[in-house]
Amino acid sequence: MSALNPTHDPSRRSWVESANRAGTDFPIQNLPFGAFERDGIVRAGVAIGEHAVDLRALHESALLAPGSDAALACEAASQGTLNRLMSMPALHASALRAALSDLLRHDAPQRQFMQDHADALLPRLDTLALRLPCEVGDYTDFLTSLHHTERHGRYKGLADPLPPAFKSLPIAYHGRASSLRVSGGEVRRPHGQYRDANGQIVFGPAPALDFELELAAWIGAGNALTQPIAIDDAHAHIFGYSLLNDWSAKSIQWFEQVLGPFLGKSFHSSLSPWIVTAEALAPFRKAPVARAENDPPLMAHLHGARDQQEGGLHLELHAHLSTRQLRESGAEAVRITHTHLDNLYWTFAQMVAHHTSNGCNLRTGDLLGSGTISGADDAARACLTELTNAGRDPLRLPNGETRTALEDGDEIVLSARAAKAGAVPIGFGECRGLIAPALAFATRAAEVA
Repeated sequence: MSALNPTHDPSRRSWVESANRAGTDFPIQNLPFGAFERDGIVRAGVAIGEHAVDLRALHESALLAPGSDAALACEAASQGTLNRLMSMPALHASALRAALSDLLRHDAPQRQFMQDHADALLPRLDTLALRLPCEVGDYTDFLTSLHHTERHGRYKGLADPLPPAFKSLPIAYHGRASSLRVSGGEVRRPHGQYRDANGQIVFGPAPALDFELELAAWIGAGNALTQPIAIDDAHAHIFGYSLLNDWSAKSIQWFEQVLGPFLGKSFHSSLSPWIVTAEALAPFRKAPVARAENDPPLMAHLHGARDQQEGGLHLELHAHLSTRQLRESGAEAVRITHTHLDNLYWTFAQMVAHHTSNGCNLRTGDLLGSGTISGADDAARACLTELTNAGRDPLRLPNGETRTALEDGDEIVLSARAAKAGAVPIGFGECRGLIAPALAFATRAAEVA
C-alpha cells in the first residue's frame, strides 16, 4: 500500500485557485486520472480543481525531465486512454503524480509558463467531452454488502435470506464490459421479459428500473494465467477507484436469474470519469470492520495482515434523485442515500485474491464492482428497491412525488468523499445518468412488412 509522501501534505496549495476552494473534489492532494476528447482526439488527463492537465500537451511541452519515470509515464499516457500507463510498474504513475503536484503547487517555478500556455495545457473541465478512462476488457461485479444481500433475500421470500457462501467468499458474476459508459447522458429503459402484476409473463419496457450505488476498482498490473494474487499483494494490482452505478431492471432480473444476472443488468452501467488513484487514498486507509464472532473464520488466502490493518477506507457515498418535476420547479436534487464503505463485508483486496485464487488472470483495465453498498440504517439503503421495501413503502419526495421505481425523466447522481482528520478531503466527481423512455421495439416481422 502507498506510504504518505509530499503529495499528501495538507498544507500544499495550488496556483490553480479552484483547486483550493473548500468542497472541491479535486484539490492538489487528489490528482485523479481520466480521459477526454479534444480536437477529435482522445487524450488522457489529470483533474485539478475546475481544470484538467492535458497529458499529451504536457508531454509535448518538455516540462518533465527527459528519461525520468515521470516523463516515461506521461509519454505512455499521451497516446490516448490510460491502459499503457496503468500496465506499467506503479512507480511510474506515482512519479508522474509527484511531478504534477510539483508543477501545480503555488510556488512552482514553471507556474508562469503553464499559465501562459493554459489553453493547451490546462483546459477547463466544462469544455471537455469526457470518456471512459481506459479500455475495459472484463467487468466483474461483486455482491459484498450483507445488508443489501439479506434484504433482497427477504423480498424474494427465501427461508434463509443470506446465501450459504456469502460469509465464506466474495460472491460475484461476470458483467458486460461493452455496455459500460462514462457518467452523463441518457440511460435508455430496456425491454425484457418479466412477470406482471397478474402473474403473466410479458415482454416490454422494464417497469422496475433501479440504481445501485457502488465503488469500482480498476486493475493496473494483471497476473499470469494460473498464478493467483496473494491477499497482501492485491492492493498493488489496483490502480485506483471510480464510482459505479450498476443500473438494474429488477423486474427482468428477478424473473430471469438462474445462473446469475443477465439482461436485467447488461443494458447500461455508468462510471464516474476520473480514477482516484490508490496512492491518493493512502491518507484515508483504515482497518475494515471486524467480522462477527460467530462468523466463519477467513480462509488463509483471504486473510492478510496488511489487509486487516488497512483494507478499508474512510469513504462516504451518496445518491441524489432529481425528477423532471423537481427540475422544472427549480428545486435541488434530493439526497436519498448516505452510506459508507464500511458497509462492505469484504475488502477489495479480498475480491482480487478470491477472483484469482483459481488461477484466473486479471488484465490491465479490468473493472471490479463492489456490489451495492447498503448499510443497516434506513438512510444507508443504496438502491430504490431497498428504500421502498421492494415497492411496499413508496419513497416520498419533498414536493409530494412518490417513487417505487425510477420513472422516465428521473436523474440519479452518485458522489463520494474521502475524509479524515488531518487530511485534505478528496472526491470522485459525479456519476450521473438520466432515465430515457424505452425505444419502440421493432420485430423482424414488422421490419419485413
